[in-house]
Amino acid sequence: MNALDRQLLDAARTGDTDRVRTAIEGGARPDCRDEELRTPLLLAVHGDHVEAARLLVAAGADPDAQDRREESPWLATGVTGSVPMLHVLLPAGPDLKLRNRFGGIALIPASERGHAAYVRELLRVTDIDVDHVNRLGWTALLEAVILGDGGRAHQEVIELLLAAGARADLPDGEGTTALEHAERRGFARIAALLRDAR
Repeated sequence: MNALDRQLLDAARTGDTDRVRTAIEGGARPDCRDEELRTPLLLAVHGDHVEAARLLVAAGADPDAQDRREESPWLATGVTGSVPMLHVLLPAGPDLKLRNRFGGIALIPASERGHAAYVRELLRVTDIDVDHVNRLGWTALLEAVILGDGGRAHQEVIELLLAAGARADLPDGEGTTALEHAERRGFARIAALLRDAR
């Protein structure tokens, strides 16, 4: 790896926009990779360095470049839940069907983590598949119930998914529905939402 590429990776990781700009103008490759195959844009997304990411996208950085763990800048926005970063990456034309190592799309980790503002915006500005099923046999709705804490943020995510047309009747790989999971976990409010959706 040359010195300019290394400078770009380091600057993106720390969110140093001046150094990002200098490295790009000096000829650093926007999609160079570190030892884990992470690009500068992925590092910027992980740190929620929005302005650094904006510079990288303008330089042609790929929002779909996946690292060793099959994470991409676009997929990582679902993990961080950053609405500003979502808007920086959308003009780069990310693949809404791109899958992480669990076979999930960006909506699924966002739902699992209770990133309600991100889920709301993602559903508003894209036509992402609300009923995508990952390798575990889970949709975003199932994941929000199974891995969520049942609190207000996850309740809001479930309301958003249902309003966007998510199917409450889709079971997991074992044949258990989101409603059954909610009842088992004692999530009364979520169970009521799911019953109303039937």
